[in-house]
Formats: sequence, structure tokens, C-alpha cells
Amino acid sequence: MTDRKAQLIVDGIDAPIELPMYSGTLGPDVIDVRSLSGMGLFTYDPGFVSTAACESGITYIDGDKGILLHRGYPIEQLAEKSDYLEVCYLLLNGELPTPKQKAEFVHLVMNHTMVHEQITYFFRGFRRDAHPMAIMVACVGALSAFYHDSLDISDPHHREVCAFRLIAKMPTLAAMCYKYSIGQPFMYPRNNLAYAENFLHMMFGTPCSDSKPSPVLAKAMDRIFMLHADHEQNASTSTVRLAGSSGANPFACIASGIAALWGPAHGGANEAVLSMLQEIGDESRIPEFIKRAKDPDDSFRLMGFGHRVYHNFDPRATVMKASCDEVLKELGKSDDPLLKIARQLEQIALQDDYFIKRKLYPNVDFYSGIILNAIGIPTNMFTVIFAVARTIGWISHWSEFHSSPNRIGRPRQLYTGVKQRDY
Repeated sequence: MTDRKAQLIVDGIDAPIELPMYSGTLGPDVIDVRSLSGMGLFTYDPGFVSTAACESGITYIDGDKGILLHRGYPIEQLAEKSDYLEVCYLLLNGELPTPKQKAEFVHLVMNHTMVHEQITYFFRGFRRDAHPMAIMVACVGALSAFYHDSLDISDPHHREVCAFRLIAKMPTLAAMCYKYSIGQPFMYPRNNLAYAENFLHMMFGTPCSDSKPSPVLAKAMDRIFMLHADHEQNASTSTVRLAGSSGANPFACIASGIAALWGPAHGGANEAVLSMLQEIGDESRIPEFIKRAKDPDDSFRLMGFGHRVYHNFDPRATVMKASCDEVLKELGKSDDPLLKIARQLEQIALQDDYFIKRKLYPNVDFYSGIILNAIGIPTNMFTVIFAVARTIGWISHWSEFHSSPNRIGRPRQLYTGVKQRDY
């Protein structure tokens, strides 16, 4: 941080207003506008796209350069050398673990994977065709009724226990949503399996056989979790922080994040990719849809291309593309009609000047949607898997918020309603 000042000239105020300017370790400088409220002034920033609402040392994104750092480590290096639970440790604690620390962390997480048996009865209250995100919002929020022994948010140990429980139990709840929808019995977690392996076991295993998930598919799932672990101050993370500012328990805060993620503008992007591929339907129709995508008067858009944050190539996409190739080879699905459409769209986007000039490259959602579909995960579960992965980001930001002095969130508004009037 620096002691530089910015000057603001406002009509009706004789002298310029001096505002402090701060510099982070990376990224743009920020202007501290807090003193404006004492002058009866507020800034106007719909969507908070030009407002830094917090300090954070967890994740940094440079969308113009295609950079994503977790605690300073590039996502490409983490994807190559690390795994999801190690990234969880990194996000929570700020440093990569030693081998001993990692072993202890993995042991703690994997020994919290079971949920209270009473939670299984919750599912009977839902229709079998209920959207799994609706079930996740309800069940995660209800966890506070079962684990109320660690809800003192001012206690660092309680915050740590809640983090372990959430990271561990989210895959179990997610798999239960899927099993309930297809009428199969719930599969208990197996602590001798790795995190992603365990999730695939609970999703696709049955009591009739001793399933062992493919290492290739488990690695791909682990990467999907890792590449969605955190993404700075997005809508759901900001929601978790805002809910946390009221002093709400962590399970309620994470449930609020799930609710925000449920929106199609946020967590439904890879689901939209599959819907688009199904709408195209056949390779022969690709030119028609490419033409529509280029037509400014047509509402059709190629889903999974370009990114609101990355104005260059999504750094996660390169890693996910490699996993996509491995999965399709493992499953022998290179001739799948939808995947053929996806491959052609990918090639067009990487070679067509229209897409290149606009930097509409395939993003992480494009490849993750293809992978999840190839593995056999239904599209209504895509956002649930996103929620499982993003839980570590949410709980890390929630914990960071409560680890330093904070205040309740209270955005202001530009009132444009009717002036005061008599009844």
C-alpha cells in the first residue's frame, strides 16, 4: 500500500476532494472512497465491476494476460504437479504443505466424508425429479443443525473444523443427489480411495459390485475440481462473503454460495455447452450455427467460447483440453456425435478470423462439459460438481474474512423512486 492521493472534483464543492490510493502486490491501484459517505456522496457502480469490496491474498486474476494465480502459484503449474486436496490446503493455509502436512490433511478430510445418517431422510421429502441444486441448497444449509459443536466463527479451530467438514461432505451429498434421482441406494464413502476416486465411486458404484474408478477418469475429475476451486471475487464468492459479514454460520453461508452459483449466468456455463451441442444436433448444421453466431441481430451465441474475465485465452482451458483428450481416448468415445460437433466447433474457433480477433477461444466450461458428459454425468449435475469444487474457495474466503477485523456488508443505492408524499 502507498500514501498516494487521488483528487476528485465535484460540482458544488469548492476544493478538490483528496482520496487515498492503495497498491496491492499485483493488479490495478484502488482509490479509497470511504470518506465520501461523510460528505453525503456515494459511488455508483452497478455490478460492482469497478469496486474492490475487500482485501484478499487468496487468488489473483489478470484477464488481459490470461493469468490465474492461487497464493502466487500459476494454475498451470498446480494442475501439472499438484492435486485437488493439496490445492485445498494451499488456499486455506497460504502455503503448500510438506509431505507430512499433506498426509495429515488428507487423512482429516477423508475421515469426515460420511454424513449423519439422519440426513438421508431429508431426501425422502424431495421429488425424485427435483433439481439437485435445490437439494444441495437445502441439505448444506441444514448441516448446521447436525454439526453445531463448531459454529463459533470467532474461534480459528471451529472455522478449521467446519472447513474440513464441508470439503469432505460436499461430494457425498452431491453423489446422494444423483443416486436419489435414479432410484439407486446411496453409496457410503470409502476412505481408502482418493478424493476424486471416492466421488466417482459414490456416483457410479452399487452395492452389487466392488467398483474401482478408472485412474484416467479420476485424474480428470480431480482436475475439474482443481480448476474450479477458486476464481477470486465472483458472484457466488462475494455472496458467501456478504452472508458471512452478518455473522451467519458457515453452512448457511456456503448454501448461499450454492444458490448464487445455481444461476445460469454463473455456474451453468458447461451445462449450456451441452445444450448448445444438442441444439446443433448434427455436423452438417455447424455452418448454419456459425453464421448465426456471427450475426449481431441473432440471439444465438456459441457457449463455452470466450470469457467475461479472460480477454485472452482461459489459462485453465489448456489443462482441461489435455484431460478431455485423455478421457475420450480412455472411453473410446471419439466418434460420439456430440463430441464430433464439439471438436469441429473447437477447430473453427481456433482458426476463424472472426473468433480469433474477438479472442473467443474455447474456455474451461467448453472442455469440462464434454468431459462430464463423456463420463456419464447428467447435465443437471454439472453445476453441483462446480459447487463441490468451489466449496474450498468459498470457505477460504469466508475464513479469511473472519480472520481479520471486518464489518457487515451494506451496499448503498441510487434512489430513483417517488419523492416523499402524503397519504
